[in-house]
Amino acid sequence: MARGGEELKLLGTWASPFVLRAQLALRFKGLSFENVEEDLRNKSGLLLTSNPVHKAVPVLLHSGRPVCESLVIVQYVDEAFAGAAGPPLLPVDPYERAVARFWVAFIEDKLLAAWQKVFMAKTDEEKAEWMKQTLAAVDVLEGGLKECSKCGSFFGGDNVGYVDIVLGGAVPWVHATEALSGARLFDAGRVPLLAAWLERFGALKEAKAVMPDVERLVEHAKMKQAEAVAAGAAGDN
Repeated sequence: MARGGEELKLLGTWASPFVLRAQLALRFKGLSFENVEEDLRNKSGLLLTSNPVHKAVPVLLHSGRPVCESLVIVQYVDEAFAGAAGPPLLPVDPYERAVARFWVAFIEDKLLAAWQKVFMAKTDEEKAEWMKQTLAAVDVLEGGLKECSKCGSFFGGDNVGYVDIVLGGAVPWVHATEALSGARLFDAGRVPLLAAWLERFGALKEAKAVMPDVERLVEHAKMKQAEAVAAGAAGDN
């Protein structure tokens, strides 16, 4: 329960970085919620009726009313529970709020877009090119952390903020990527601020409470890659 009898349910899947964003937002706002695991190969009626447009997770049900899409959910949680125990995720100042939204858009459009294609690449050349673009985006994001943190520990300064939550959803996959390919996205020698942020964020009790196990993620990724290879081979026959 959230407050005053309000019920919060989160429809999601354990390995999704987008679902993790919503979980992190709820945790850092000090809210309790019911986590409902979905099977995306056999989607529940609740999911299909709650998100009839995209039929995707995450979906937050607040007293039965659905809120869809991870970024929308994070902002909704911050606004709907402004009086909650946790500090605000988005800055109060309009300019600083715009800056935070800019860096979230950068993470979505430049970092994650390229990084996802690393896993989808069919050749070593394609994989190398997408990894190059991913690392270039990480280098730029290092400057974003310096700008937003103002010498604090997080993008939100002294407290975890909107950008931290969005990037925080990818933290387990940063570690899984290193385990799978040896690629260290947040290398301390290249991006020391992000490397320190990665360890600092992952050590927070709110993050630990919802972070999936990295070894389990690695096995999940290997299974998905094997399925993709098998599907490609079947398509060639």
